[in-house]
Amino acid sequence: MRRLRDHGLALVFGALFLLSLTGQALWGVAELNGEARDRGLPTIGLGEYVTSSTFAVDVAENWQSEYLQFLLFILLTVWFVQKGSPESKPLDKTGRESDEDQKVGRHATPDSPPLAKAEGWRRSLYSHSLGLTMGLIFLGSWSAQFVAGRAAHNADLIRDLKEPEGWAAYLTDPDFWGRTLQNWQSEFLAVASMVVLSIYLRERGSPESKPVGEPHESTGVEG
Repeated sequence: MRRLRDHGLALVFGALFLLSLTGQALWGVAELNGEARDRGLPTIGLGEYVTSSTFAVDVAENWQSEYLQFLLFILLTVWFVQKGSPESKPLDKTGRESDEDQKVGRHATPDSPPLAKAEGWRRSLYSHSLGLTMGLIFLGSWSAQFVAGRAAHNADLIRDLKEPEGWAAYLTDPDFWGRTLQNWQSEFLAVASMVVLSIYLRERGSPESKPVGEPHESTGVEG
């Protein structure tokens, strides 16, 4: 039970992810089959749907926008601050910070990760490993969206007796950028809302909020 408690946040979000993905698949195949019946076309099973480009592009377009959100938030909060927000660093901590602040090299503590004590490229790589990983996942999921989106888009064109599009044509197609930008704008709005609203509003006990009695001007303070 203690192990479950110690990893409860990841486990709960993992379960919510699987439930929502399952729900997306069930409702997606129901919607697709409803449209097929209206057009007098054959329906498909759940297994065929979850391996289709239609399902893949819907999943990938959500993933890429979420990881773009985290990537930009990780990188921009290095240099930019927001007075009063717990999502911001203290106003005097902009930049990469000193080795002492980051506990690397000779300033590492006995329980610091081994790579924090390393020298040269290994420590440098580890120092940027979170941003690099988020960036790679973003690029991978955006590429998957592009590949699956083109396949799904061309399937619709062929069904309507139209010429399918090549890679270059789809890269400038409204379908690709419409799918992309409709997700990006919502992610940017969500982050901006969290940064600003957390200045004035509170959620008792949450590390994403300041303590209830903390002044609005306090920056980089979490509950």
